[in-house]
Amino acid sequence: MNWISDWALPKISGLFKREVPENLWHKCPACEQMIFRRDLEAALHVCPHCGHHMRISAVRRLECTLDPGFSRIELPRAPADPLRFRDQRRYTERLKEAQAKSAMDDAVAVAHGTIEGQRAVVAAMEFAFMGGSMGAGVGEAIVTAAKLAVLQDAPLIVFTASGGARMQEGAISLMQMPRTVIATRLVKEAGLPFIVVMCDPTTGGVTASFAMLGDIHIAEPGALIGFAGARVIEQTVREKLPEGFQRAEYLLEHGILDLVVKRSEMRATLARVIGLLRVPLVEAATAPAAEVPALPAPEEPTEQPAQA
Repeated sequence: MNWISDWALPKISGLFKREVPENLWHKCPACEQMIFRRDLEAALHVCPHCGHHMRISAVRRLECTLDPGFSRIELPRAPADPLRFRDQRRYTERLKEAQAKSAMDDAVAVAHGTIEGQRAVVAAMEFAFMGGSMGAGVGEAIVTAAKLAVLQDAPLIVFTASGGARMQEGAISLMQMPRTVIATRLVKEAGLPFIVVMCDPTTGGVTASFAMLGDIHIAEPGALIGFAGARVIEQTVREKLPEGFQRAEYLLEHGILDLVVKRSEMRATLARVIGLLRVPLVEAATAPAAEVPALPAPEEPTEQPAQA
């Protein structure tokens, strides 16, 4: 060893050393291609190589759907641990960990604003929050979003991404299914559109309740949609099921969905759908009644001379 290796090289390396962020690149889970993080975010987390739609956060979903200047609403707080549930860890500990990771109080975020000028109330579920499971907090959020839509005379759009009911809340979680169904009825009875956008995955109690009650059902490409898993269904019916029978494209082909829309086109599609459902009704109500031309009076029959 000499002074070059002991002193000079470390000094030179320190001058040119640049710290590289650990998350600079992201590998696509479908095609396994490496994607530059900045390019991935610009593409709304859609792989530029294979078109695979990766999961995004609820907050990011609101940002890429609503026009700038939208407002998030504060949701009512549900009981933190109504059953004092504990498995390997306490339920309260799991909640605190999920809240710290996602910076959200529960598995849904609600905001109101405009989509290309069309007013809307949007609720987006967060799958990273305990698998997007539906507990009392999620049920309360959907009810609050429905009431806000009625109050603002705006359509309600829900982005679903959930693994089903939250087991730590037991029967209270199952009670959110009829609650959310009633919430959809509030919107429909007010004559407002209820649009559901199913993201990957949409399963369990969410699918069995409000997710399948929309006026328009849209899904992202490749989204997993169903109630139970494919293995459970195959074991129940004892038959081999078609390949990809729970994917968005298969459900569109068999009439369960109305549209399968790419994420880059979702905002424009939602604005167009709202315009088709709302604008014609408003124009028809405000348009002056057309004048109906008066019918000509019937001619009086002329008397014919009696023949001898």
